[in-house]
Amino acid sequence: MKGTVLYEVQENVAILTVDNPPVNPLSDGVRTGLYECITKVEENDSIDAVVLTGNGRAFIAGADISEFGGNVEGISLNDVFKKLEFCKKPIVAAINGIALGGGLETALCCNYRIASKTAFVGLPEVNLGLLPGGGGTQRLPRLAGPAEALKMMLTGSHVSAKQALDLGIIDNIADDIVVESIEFIKEKAKSNESHPKVRDFNEKMIEARGNDKVLLEAQAMAAKGRKGQFAPGQIIKCVEAAINIDDFDEGLKKEGDYFLECLVHPQREAMIHIFFGERAASKISDVPKDTKIMDIKKAGIIGSGTMGGGIAMCFANAGIPVHIIDQDQENLDRGISVIEKNYDFMVNRGRLTSEQKESIFGSISTGLDYKDLSDCDIVIEAVYENLELKHEIFKSLDEIVKEGAILASNTSGLDIDSIASVTNRPELVVGTHFFSPANIMRLLEVVRGKQTSDETLATVMAIGKKLRKAAVVSLNAPGFIGNRMLFGYTAQANMLLLEGALPHQVDQALESFGLNMGPFRMMDLVGLDLGWRARKLSGKESPLHAKIGDELCEQNRYGQKSKAGYYNYSEGSRAPNPAPENEKTYEKISSENGFTRREISDEEIVDRCILALINEGADILSEGVAQRAADIDVVYINGYGFPIWRGGPMHHANAMGLDKVIEKLEKYREITGNDVYKPSDMLLKLAKEGGKLGEAPNKAERKEKLDFTMSSVANNF
Repeated sequence: MKGTVLYEVQENVAILTVDNPPVNPLSDGVRTGLYECITKVEENDSIDAVVLTGNGRAFIAGADISEFGGNVEGISLNDVFKKLEFCKKPIVAAINGIALGGGLETALCCNYRIASKTAFVGLPEVNLGLLPGGGGTQRLPRLAGPAEALKMMLTGSHVSAKQALDLGIIDNIADDIVVESIEFIKEKAKSNESHPKVRDFNEKMIEARGNDKVLLEAQAMAAKGRKGQFAPGQIIKCVEAAINIDDFDEGLKKEGDYFLECLVHPQREAMIHIFFGERAASKISDVPKDTKIMDIKKAGIIGSGTMGGGIAMCFANAGIPVHIIDQDQENLDRGISVIEKNYDFMVNRGRLTSEQKESIFGSISTGLDYKDLSDCDIVIEAVYENLELKHEIFKSLDEIVKEGAILASNTSGLDIDSIASVTNRPELVVGTHFFSPANIMRLLEVVRGKQTSDETLATVMAIGKKLRKAAVVSLNAPGFIGNRMLFGYTAQANMLLLEGALPHQVDQALESFGLNMGPFRMMDLVGLDLGWRARKLSGKESPLHAKIGDELCEQNRYGQKSKAGYYNYSEGSRAPNPAPENEKTYEKISSENGFTRREISDEEIVDRCILALINEGADILSEGVAQRAADIDVVYINGYGFPIWRGGPMHHANAMGLDKVIEKLEKYREITGNDVYKPSDMLLKLAKEGGKLGEAPNKAERKEKLDFTMSSVANNF
């Protein structure tokens, strides 16, 4: 059994300490230990009261997620909670650190709750497609009120000890959590007063009864922040039961029923797939676990624009001093002003105190001279995508930056090996593809060149973790993982436009599927002129899929930046408005290229765009560019707005069944004549074997990786 509960007695008080490192989840050994320890307490007449706490930095971090979906052995969590709640001796939960999910539910079953100043509590089950199934939906509203409880459960957010005290979730905050909890519970045990049970706190439930506002606001919150997800609706129904049902145990039964519906729902499997996928992404299959991690004490950033400024904030937020270099003072002043405004916004929203802002912002310095970067442990170049310019920068950095420092390029698709070749330290060169805005977006693609050392790669992955990024390793290949897949996806969206669809129809179909933003809204946001200008400079004819977009650019319709692209935009607004004037352009380009426009169903739109992602993803996996299918899913969910509740494109393919995927690919290949729908060899092989998309093949079995000269992808970015 995993985990245990330590038992000791001080001054007639039993101290139960959950010991299941590193974060004390409620594994089978912990559940059994709690049940047996409480039984032991009840049988010992010399014990007056109980203090329940955790070892290390956590009280109880939650249920053991590895047990989800399997056969749970030992004593059930609900049996443990019942034992705690009806214990004959008063119990105080001494919340020494994190108390999340089942951890907070454990504390809510105790008579009292005291927290350390650094503790925080929450019920984040919604992030896994679940609801709090240990009474959390019934008990938390009784303490915090249904509105605040719903907010915590629907966002999956946690609150600090001070916030928890203000909300009534805890009774006190302590400096010395165990000592003060012992004194607290001794006094309570001496008193003649009855010891409260959260189940009996009905005042806030009665107040909310008959008031639909709370539930309607919760539904609006879920619709906005959890679009398409199943669990939020179940959480709301649980709280509705807590409000309206007098019998607490009947409310618990409702919670249990709704929990089971979440447990068997496909969204739960998809979201847990991503939970484990993000953790697996940090493990690099051919890099030894004991690889040395370099000590990163100072970072340098070249470029103070949107990307450079955002990356600088990431380091500063993580407590790493950072120095920003730009070509002139005007650019620097503009960039640092944007950074300060971002921090001021966080202060105004209560996310930072003024003191915290001054400390973090004060760790960012600026200058105009590369020599100021000489003592940095890592320097990240964040200028625009021009290979010659990056060559010049890396040549200069190689001469100036201290020996052993990492040189990284924030490129979205350029050749890392080419960049490394102009230095005398190719083993210390790596790609760090942050996503905009870098201070908000979680994804970080870490691009491994041919000569990137294990130490460099492991260090940058460790930095990613410290910056709170979902870091994923990609081999050096055109477009890496995300943008290579994006190319095929947007190309098919544009082909649908040529064949008869309209931008709003394509966007609506894919947003109904669950994507945060449809492809034409996204292209307007990024700017249609980026690819158009590159193609004009190259002198190459526009590929078929780009012809409509390039024609719009010839009309000075560049997207949001020009207030006109595939959509029209009002001054000061990013809301897309229909652009019926474009339809003549669509008809003209379609006709010139031999297309007879036709009605296209939403089903075809979704199938063709998502299948393009899946097929390209399978090729990326077969080439070993990504280590595993889950890495691709992590990239697409955290960087490109794929719905988390579908688990990413690779998980979605597995859920559909690879036979079905191949059937659809062959169907659309026949309809369109487009080889983008020729099933990947990996898909064909796995379908024949009855397998699923999982690990990349070993090196001997991998498909030849695309390079920057042979790739059609590279020519279209």
